[in-house]
Amino acid sequence: MRGLRAQAVAARIGEIAPRTARFADQWPPGQDVEILPPVRHALAEVGVNYLFSEDAPTLLPCAAQLFLAREVLVRPSRWVWPRWIPTPARRFRTRQQVAFTDALRPIVRRRRSSGRLGDDMLGQMLRPSPHYGLLPEEAILDTLPGITVATFETPSRAAGWILLHLARHPRAADRVAAEAASLPADPAATTSAHLGGLRYTQALVSEVLRLYPPSWLLTRRAPRQTRLADYTIDAGSTVLVCPYTAHRDAREFSEPDQFQPERWLDDAGSPPIPRVFLSFGTGPHGCEGAALAMAMLTLLTAQTARRYHVSEPPGPEPSYQVTTLEGLATVGLRLRATMRD
Repeated sequence: MRGLRAQAVAARIGEIAPRTARFADQWPPGQDVEILPPVRHALAEVGVNYLFSEDAPTLLPCAAQLFLAREVLVRPSRWVWPRWIPTPARRFRTRQQVAFTDALRPIVRRRRSSGRLGDDMLGQMLRPSPHYGLLPEEAILDTLPGITVATFETPSRAAGWILLHLARHPRAADRVAAEAASLPADPAATTSAHLGGLRYTQALVSEVLRLYPPSWLLTRRAPRQTRLADYTIDAGSTVLVCPYTAHRDAREFSEPDQFQPERWLDDAGSPPIPRVFLSFGTGPHGCEGAALAMAMLTLLTAQTARRYHVSEPPGPEPSYQVTTLEGLATVGLRLRATMRD
């Protein structure tokens, strides 16, 4: 999608940065905070604003409820019901999808009737495509709920792991803070050039995504019979790909279980060196929002480390939750922030 390409994201860094800075500003210093809810709210504001600009305040509450509906749906259950049974969780999700669509429909019609389509993601979808022409209204309404939740659902899981690593690796956090000192005092003045200068921060984000990919299991269907290594995969077969194990393959990464952000930089400190990296998928079915997610996570990491030392409060380690086909997430993650001198 045009609105999610790297060039489009780069042009709107000045809109993304203030909301990541607001997350850091609103973290109460000296308190043990369960950090994932405020992270999710901050990234939801970024994602929904990126998609809908001035209409974001109308759609943000609907997006939050739609996320909750998805969370309820994937909670572990003693029973596995056939997909056609309307369980309470499925009915709740349907209601939230309808609510989101009902809120979005008049926005789509107003923009089209006025001719003021906007420069955001929705505006891009309302413009005719050279290949597909003008998208029907229903195609837009069917597509955007999933895209909206995806802009903050997976990045929120990743952000939890990143903040935990800032707490556990203070030297790395200090290096991020030093790099972030180059960011403008006014976050709205942040540009793609500033983001590009956060090379170590991007390396740290990539390394955390390598160790703890938010989507730990990918599925692909073979359209035809395929030979892969010593195996024959029949047409129509579903292939499971596990980024978690691929990222810890010693043939691809030395000391694969060790946290080493420097592995993503060359001797000159340049941006990430291409390696086996499946946190955003790969190929034609890779995540189209990868550029947006990396911008959000890099700026949130930089703004947080710039202001605070992050630490783990005393107590048990955070628990881990793995849901098949959904992701690997920290549960009950509590962190403490203290102001840097």
